[in-house]
Amino acid sequence: MPDDAESRVLRVDDATAGTVLLRLNRPAVRNALDSALIDRLATLLAELDDDPGIRAVVLTGSVPGFCAGSDLTELAGLPIAERIRHEARAGCLARTLQQLSIPVVAAVEGFALGGGFLLATSCDVVVSAAAARWQLPEVGLGWVPPWGLQSLLARVGPAAARRLAWGDRPLSGRQLHRLGVVDEVSEPGRALRQATGVAAALAALPAHAVASTKRALAEASSGRAESLDARTSWMFGLDCESAIAQRSFARFDRAERDRAR
Repeated sequence: MPDDAESRVLRVDDATAGTVLLRLNRPAVRNALDSALIDRLATLLAELDDDPGIRAVVLTGSVPGFCAGSDLTELAGLPIAERIRHEARAGCLARTLQQLSIPVVAAVEGFALGGGFLLATSCDVVVSAAAARWQLPEVGLGWVPPWGLQSLLARVGPAAARRLAWGDRPLSGRQLHRLGVVDEVSEPGRALRQATGVAAALAALPAHAVASTKRALAEASSGRAESLDARTSWMFGLDCESAIAQRSFARFDRAERDRAR
């Protein structure tokens, strides 16, 4: 189990027999993915996958929502080459979700934005509150979503994925359920309970057959994920040199300096 420092970014709780609840726990920054959270979550998922007593995982976020994506304040303070490496690690984390032998169920309340959106779609099952806010805002900030687009393509196909990736407007969990991004919708405040029920049902199935089925489908649907992430990561680096991207990052860098005073 995590020590106190680790629990500040990721909480781990037993949900039901054979399942574990992981809660992104950086509420002050809307559970944004910084380096510490990415590394801790990747390490813990690998440990859980090796534990024969764990049959399913539920991934959620502390109030106010699921995840606001990459920590842009952290990214703003890095040179472009380091930004690319940071996002490559986040992309590897998302692909890990698809490569585990155990199913991962996302429970989304409040919002799933940017990398948080694509972290959720990289899970095996997505449960969202009907009114939860979903959006990919990267293009408006001046850069391509640097990882995770294959998970969106696998769920909705190229035409819908293109419109969602442009992120010109936020959509609700109910709207995304109609598009196929979200698997199940819940009433407000019920996404975690519903997701836990889904995880418990999956945990009750024969583990070896669940693992085999997940691996077979992962090979069919996400075989291009690594190469696509590598290409979008490279594009992200080029986009970071644009004037609009520099202005976007400068806003986050300035906000951090103001907080430090």
